[in-house]
Amino acid sequence: MKFSFPVPTPDKLSPLTLAYVGDAVYELYVRCQLLAKGFVKVKDLHHKAINLVNAGTQADLLKFIEPQLTDEEKNMVRRGRNAKSGDYPKKATVIDYRYSTGLECLIGYLYLMGELERIEEILGSLEEIVDKPKE
Repeated sequence: MKFSFPVPTPDKLSPLTLAYVGDAVYELYVRCQLLAKGFVKVKDLHHKAINLVNAGTQADLLKFIEPQLTDEEKNMVRRGRNAKSGDYPKKATVIDYRYSTGLECLIGYLYLMGELERIEEILGSLEEIVDKPKE
């Protein structure tokens, strides 16, 4: 879903602003994916979503998809990863937080560019990393 009102082009926005948008898109994707899988009770949705919408899972997803990213996408990730926000979640490492910000920056960029199919390709890999045993 893309809205029709004008927004600045992504190259005019800071990486943290792109990550802010990307965070919302990522969360909406996860929630809709859970609904599509048949989770309809809010309590169940919440418990499943918090396992997917956290810095650690987002960092794992980015590491998994990184080899398939274009140079332009890798540049967006790098910009997001290097952005200094000043605050980090208590339950995440600084490295995971930076990687998750990189992923969110990329998703925000792609969303504002209208690249919804590419977002689905990237976030579609989420199931693969969630079901994969930790090393």
